[in-house]
Amino acid sequence: MMKGSGHMEIVLEAKNLKKTFKLSKKQQKLEATKETVKVAVDDLSFELYQGEIYGLLGPNGAGKTTTLRIISTLIKPDVGEVFVHGYNICKEATKVRHCIGFLTSELKLESFFTPNYLYDFFSSLHDVDPQMAKQRKEMLFKKFGIDQFAEVKVENLSTGMRQKVSLVISLVHDPDIIVFDEPTNGLDVLTAKMVTDFLKELKQEGKTILISTHIFSLVEKICDRVGILINGKMILSQPLKDLTSEKSLEDVFFDIYQKEMEGKVL
Repeated sequence: MMKGSGHMEIVLEAKNLKKTFKLSKKQQKLEATKETVKVAVDDLSFELYQGEIYGLLGPNGAGKTTTLRIISTLIKPDVGEVFVHGYNICKEATKVRHCIGFLTSELKLESFFTPNYLYDFFSSLHDVDPQMAKQRKEMLFKKFGIDQFAEVKVENLSTGMRQKVSLVISLVHDPDIIVFDEPTNGLDVLTAKMVTDFLKELKQEGKTILISTHIFSLVEKICDRVGILINGKMILSQPLKDLTSEKSLEDVFFDIYQKEMEGKVL
């Protein structure tokens, strides 16, 4: 196993990632640019240590979602590598998927299925032992209050309940590393608190969690380390307590953001 500083075990390592996308005429107009290619992730490197919560913090369009989708094997980088428990995401994608649970607001649940059906379907997809799947479903459905909606079609569930169902489905195989894209996006305060409390519980179980967000208070509540991402570049990656010893995370972020933007203008 890879060892990090202070003999902490590195469970995920991203090296020099680069990802570009071609822009359509419509996208060029929306982004007010003449460029035909957008660099979403630009020479990005960082690592995750076993049992920590790491926050990727940045404004919309900074490259957070693209980074998480690369790590979760949904898209391939143009350049660079990611290793998850030593497995290469491009060459050993199936093994990586067994280690990772990925939750994104883009996960659209089929509207005519029920939470019960979807949970069982994804459990069998991940080859989860049926008895284990049943126990795990009972525990997760009860924890998130899904049990009384287990036979209600997704189309008839509230937004918050759909998010809870997505969350639970992404964890059917009890993954060691959990990757959440904007975990509290669009949630009411009660559901958001339930999700953040659950993330802390998962950490106590020894899980490693990577989240992307633009919400400072979420990072301050739950993250051990934070990486600041601006225009696809990792500007810094540090323990949260070191970053916020003198200023709030919000002040630190805007200081850095301003310097970056001034650097681009100069």
